[in-house]
Amino acid sequence: MILTVNIGNTHITIAGYEHDALQFSGRLHSDTAATIDEYAMNLLNLLSLYHVEPERIEGGILGSVVPALTGRVLAALRMLSSARILTVGPGLKSGIKLRLDNPAQLGAELLCGAVAALAEGPGPLAVISADTAISIMAVNEKQELVGGVIMPGPQLSQAALVQKTAQLPQIDLSAPAAPSILGKNTAACLQNGFVLGTAGLLDGLAERFRAELGPDLKFYATGNLPRPIREACRTNILYRETLITDGLYRIWLKNKKG
Repeated sequence: MILTVNIGNTHITIAGYEHDALQFSGRLHSDTAATIDEYAMNLLNLLSLYHVEPERIEGGILGSVVPALTGRVLAALRMLSSARILTVGPGLKSGIKLRLDNPAQLGAELLCGAVAALAEGPGPLAVISADTAISIMAVNEKQELVGGVIMPGPQLSQAALVQKTAQLPQIDLSAPAAPSILGKNTAACLQNGFVLGTAGLLDGLAERFRAELGPDLKFYATGNLPRPIREACRTNILYRETLITDGLYRIWLKNKKG
């Protein structure tokens, strides 16, 4: 089994692949206060939950956008298995040219998402990765990653708004927006604002992306972008829950030895 680990600001996603097929996928909370031992125990428990013995791990690959956790999670993995664990970054082949000012600053999840999306079809395409932030990164028709945008995710925006206001309640972003844009109460107004507002923002950005990269640009999304927001978008968005772990596995295949 090949283990893929994606460390995001909110969650750590762990998945296992055998014979090019996904066998399991699970999540842990990203906790910068957790120790190596705690991560090792959490990883062991997660593997046990999916009936995976550490001895089955033949190799692994880790991608991270949280430098403070990268070393700890890597050390925890090495406590569980002696298999070779790759880390996404300079030196690993991805099959994509990075046309960026500083390629080392690119988030691993965006590169992995682009690799997996290109496996479905050629560019141009854009990958929307939603975690604490929403990042959109574009790949042109030459299969070159050429840049994108980063903005706060709706969950982060909602938490900041509720914290800084006296009377605005928390809402469930997984619930659909009201039938009318004219919300009749505070909760409905907030639901419309976050669901329809985020959808409108994504549609506006999609229009600008297509103006630069062409009308055939496809959009892929992964992460915790709530379904009501995706459905409220006028832009066709192809949601792939395992896009990043699939990309990690494909990068491992490109860099495995033997």
